[in-house]
Amino acid sequence: MDGLSHEQISQYLADHPELLARITVPHPYSGQAISIGERQVMLLRERVRTLENKLKEFVQFAEENDDIGEKMHRLTLDLMRAGSLPAALESLYLDLAEQFAVPHVALRLWGVAHEMAEFAPAGQDVHALASGLAQPRCGGDAPDEVRAWFGEGGAHLRSFALVPLRDDRIDGLLVLASEDAQRFYPEMGTLYLGRLGELAAAAIARFL
Repeated sequence: MDGLSHEQISQYLADHPELLARITVPHPYSGQAISIGERQVMLLRERVRTLENKLKEFVQFAEENDDIGEKMHRLTLDLMRAGSLPAALESLYLDLAEQFAVPHVALRLWGVAHEMAEFAPAGQDVHALASGLAQPRCGGDAPDEVRAWFGEGGAHLRSFALVPLRDDRIDGLLVLASEDAQRFYPEMGTLYLGRLGELAAAAIARFL
């Protein structure tokens, strides 16, 4: 069949299907000879397993997103029900701890004079950090001043989510932290963290 094209060979095999049963290829794992038909079945099974695994991943991601969405909904309701700034902050801290299992939370706001600890002065480096964040940033690094917001435990924290807070009346920084270095890792998605920052800023600004 020298000089035949792929199309001619394909047509010849189609016209003589009995030849396919005689052709063997090596088994991909054992090395034993198997028919082309058996090899095709194996390839199809591998593709099916790959598709099944991808489907499981999609289902898992969907379930995780539904769970986070439900928690965000509950947090939104709690903040809407708050009748004062202390109540709003308490709801924010409580929901982050109980629903999202965030072990450590710190918050600083500027632009408005207030006696609450969350409005304590922050350094220029922190101001610059917050203003330079187009979206939340996750990872193991945080300025020493930010670590100090967590008291003595700040030295033991290994991962942080730095969430900018912006509203017409205030600017600030919400920091979620953990002793687990993988809790807030650099490659993690920040969509819900961004929404959390917008929600928290709007809830706080209601009372200023």
